Amino acid sequence: MKRLFAGVLLTAVMAAPAMAAGDPAAGKAKSAICAACHGAEGIAAIPSYPNLKGQNAQYLTSALKAYQNKERTGAMAQVMQPMAGMLNDQDIANLAAYYSQLK
Repeated sequence: MKRLFAGVLLTAVMAAPAMAAGDPAAGKAKSAICAACHGAEGIAAIPSYPNLKGQNAQYLTSALKAYQNKERTGAMAQVMQPMAGMLNDQDIANLAAYYSQLK
């Protein structure tokens, strides 16, 4: 019984990153809404806006979810909260995958 449980647990743990992974191509398609502020290739034209190109995927995911949950309340929260609110979990994973793979 212990071996069966350990095998199921190991399978679940190994599959979790694959299930959470985003699709960079889908992220690129969804990124048009981000481009107005963060640039077409993730390089912002306005210095006070962060560049998304090459950012860590987990950071991007955490940031977007924090905006969705209204946990980020800084200067750009009024802009980012509604933007993030339009995204589902898969959209966020896809955007994170897209921007993180840009070099």
